Amino acid sequence: MTALTIRDVPDAALAILKARAARMGKSLQAYALDVLVGEAARPTLAEAAVRAEAEAGASLSTSDVLSAIDDARAGR
Repeated sequence: MTALTIRDVPDAALAILKARAARMGKSLQAYALDVLVGEAARPTLAEAAVRAEAEAGASLSTSDVLSAIDDARAGR
């Protein structure tokens, strides 16, 4: 695992992060790691759009869609 150093953190931001870490019963390092890992796990809007486009690559014709609608209506 790689170490990460963050310099020039504003005092006010550091105080808030320390307080949040303390409320969660974690060290500042453990809390910051959780925040970074959570952020990395959450896709950006652009990443989500690329993924959605790749998954939506179905090749359905209009008649396929209309046929599925007719089948669903007939099953009511």
